[in-house]
Amino acid sequence: MMIMRDIAAAFLVVFLAVATPVFANDPDMLQDVCVADSTSGVKVNGFACKNAANITAEDFYFAGLSKPGMTNNTMGALVTGANVEKIPGLNTLGVSMGRIDFAPGGLNPPHTHPRATEMVFVLYGELDVGFITTSNKLISKHIKVGETFVFPRGLVHFQKNNGKIPAAVVTAFNSQLPGTQSIAATLFASTPPVPDHVLTMAFQVGTKQVQKIRAKLAPKK
Repeated sequence: MMIMRDIAAAFLVVFLAVATPVFANDPDMLQDVCVADSTSGVKVNGFACKNAANITAEDFYFAGLSKPGMTNNTMGALVTGANVEKIPGLNTLGVSMGRIDFAPGGLNPPHTHPRATEMVFVLYGELDVGFITTSNKLISKHIKVGETFVFPRGLVHFQKNNGKIPAAVVTAFNSQLPGTQSIAATLFASTPPVPDHVLTMAFQVGTKQVQKIRAKLAPKK
């Protein structure tokens, strides 16, 4: 009886050691491709698959990263995503890209990607980049052409062009749709709005300051 219990215990340990990594990752694909059908009313963890007979090369193609984006906005920066919403063929593949263009002094303000780690590669210019850990430690660096930097999944991070010339990076994500939450916009421009008393206490400022920030970040109508 004791031997049987020992064998069962050993089997359980081996099973957990082998199975745990499997549960910690996305499951393997069950088909060659699953091109996203944006018209489908079916809601799954991702997008429903288009009929395989109707897929074309265009489902896997996007030219939107080839040219600099317009940076004549408040932040002086423009993010161009190349995710499953732009490239339906990325559905279920767990990867995506993007491009960020910066005017001199431009900022990609503090934000998070809840579903992905991000890596940036500098095309031209120079940037000050950084992320903040959950223990409030800032990890930052000045990066130049040809250099890369990684922002761990879910952590608040930013990129700032403090130079006198434009800059641009290519970004890579381990998600087909990383999602982006800009901290300022999330707190001050949500619908419905976060109550003033929450923000005044959180930031230790008065109601007038909260309303002033909210007015500046409110979506333009």
